[in-house]
Amino acid sequence: MDRAALLKALADVLERSVGEPVAAVDESMDLQTDLGLDSIDVVSMAIEVQSEFNIELKTEELKGLVSVKDLLDLMQAKIAAGPAT
Repeated sequence: MDRAALLKALADVLERSVGEPVAAVDESMDLQTDLGLDSIDVVSMAIEVQSEFNIELKTEELKGLVSVKDLLDLMQAKIAAGPAT
């Protein structure tokens, strides 16, 4: 999956996670400041991402996420590594 398609899929996941439409999402956005995600939203989003992409996101990895770019980088690395076991 190319990065643009991954960004679009992530925007869809974010909308489902927060339960409301999310304006245009780009890589420079901060997850908390720009998207208004709190810790519960991040956990909800991580569960959706894991289910949608069949990857595993560890708590330690989630703690280091600041921007949409950070999340996309992590997702791409996990997808490239193969399905979660």
